[in-house]
Amino acid sequence: MQPAIPAKLLRIHISANDRWQGRPLYEAIVARCRELKIAGATVFRGLEGYGETATLHKHHLARPEDPILIVVVDHAEAIGRLMAEIEPMIDTGLLAVSPVEMIRVQKRAEGNAPAAR
Repeated sequence: MQPAIPAKLLRIHISANDRWQGRPLYEAIVARCRELKIAGATVFRGLEGYGETATLHKHHLARPEDPILIVVVDHAEAIGRLMAEIEPMIDTGLLAVSPVEMIRVQKRAEGNAPAAR
């Protein structure tokens, strides 16, 4: 295992119906992460949630308002660049940043077989 590296964890709280230039906002944010070569980003769809307005967001058949959480991890400088890029894309949402230690785990074995233990 490689040593832990100081990093930042960015959590982006938005809604499934949020859009950026005609496409889902979460797709646009992940695409921007890839363009900036961010270490990793994952999108989670929530069952229910609310924000500062206390309006309940949950799945509706006619209009999905599921809460969306995008989790991003990278070095502090990269997270800072990303935040500057995505903040103008978000009409209503929340960005939460936390310090973390990033540890890359990658096991390689000959012939793609599982590593022996």
